[in-house]
Amino acid sequence: MAEVRRHAVVAGAGIGGLTAALALHRSGWRVTVCERAPGPTAAGAGIVLAPNALRAFDTIGFDATRAAGRAVPAAMGLRRPDGRWLNRADTAAMAARYGRPPLAVHRAALTDALAAALPAGTVRYATAVTAVDRADGTEGADAADGADGSSPVVRTTAGDLAADLAVAADGIHSPLRRLHFPDHPGLHYAGETAWRTVLPAGGAADASAAETWGRGERFGIVPLADGRTYVFATAVAPEGHRPPGVRAELLRRFGTWHDPIPALLERIDPADVLRHDLYDLAAPLPRYHRGRLAWLGDAAHAMTPNLGQGGCQAVEDAVVLAHLLSGAAASGVPAALAAYSAARRARTDCLRVRSRRAGRVAALSHPLAVAVRDLAVRATPAGVARRAMDDLFDGFTLPAVTPAPGE
Repeated sequence: MAEVRRHAVVAGAGIGGLTAALALHRSGWRVTVCERAPGPTAAGAGIVLAPNALRAFDTIGFDATRAAGRAVPAAMGLRRPDGRWLNRADTAAMAARYGRPPLAVHRAALTDALAAALPAGTVRYATAVTAVDRADGTEGADAADGADGSSPVVRTTAGDLAADLAVAADGIHSPLRRLHFPDHPGLHYAGETAWRTVLPAGGAADASAAETWGRGERFGIVPLADGRTYVFATAVAPEGHRPPGVRAELLRRFGTWHDPIPALLERIDPADVLRHDLYDLAAPLPRYHRGRLAWLGDAAHAMTPNLGQGGCQAVEDAVVLAHLLSGAAASGVPAALAAYSAARRARTDCLRVRSRRAGRVAALSHPLAVAVRDLAVRATPAGVARRAMDDLFDGFTLPAVTPAPGE
């Protein structure tokens, strides 16, 4: 008789959800990914895959460079609006320190590559997960606890799915987080709004990735591995503030900043600009699991983009989750998820807090505070700045798998 494969249902086909699906698939699981969007989209922004995320991908045999090539920025650093560099680091030095340089890719290219590595039919679009209940009919916030060994039933807009495991990778506004942690305070507005877009290849290109800090405003330029350019901007603004005219607003704020910012702004198609207020989780979740349901990525620990680690930590989550489940029998899933929660919660919450603090420094607007900030950045030796990132870029590890008694 053929062995019945364990079945995992993943809510969300973003980077974290698809990485979890691929990692579980390569560990022997049958996987179904439910995505509420009607299909894959070419819209979106860039993502810088830091060395820690690339190392996590390595452990599941996924080569991220196949998504968009191997080109990397020649340097990365911080600038002032007049163009003066506050600091600058060659990516060759990062590669020497961490074993590889960061890789900047389009998010859509990465998710397409992850989806293509899965069996046909794994991803079901236009299918939203609405709840995770127990097979015995228990519903509500405690329905997925499964401590008695019961398996979850995943409720979707296309029908119910029986599963041995449910994974909530349903994003920063995670409905499953709100359902199962009803007393959690939810999201915290970071005080800034952001614009993001990807420009086609062409025009004057700079091989360096840079973020320029002004007074309560920032502008970032990241050359992508496929020749396109990812640009982003942030500004201190009231929550929900939406002046008309995207290009006019960006030109007003950044049009006099150093080259090539004005030229890049002229190339922007306003219809392709993503505009979002920035949020993080107001407080840590008490745990990243309930019985046979696990949360990962923004659903578990939404953080601001100031460290560039939101997507990278989702990749780490997914790989660690699959690793701890790889040797677990069906009855051992709740224990494996408890181990996952213990392995991931401290690191991700530390980065959530650290990213919030970094954002406050970057968003300073008082002239004296900005001058002191810029002086401190310029005065920090390159070696000290690199060592400050060691725990981030070298911090990914796979925890030991402890077999349950009798397994």
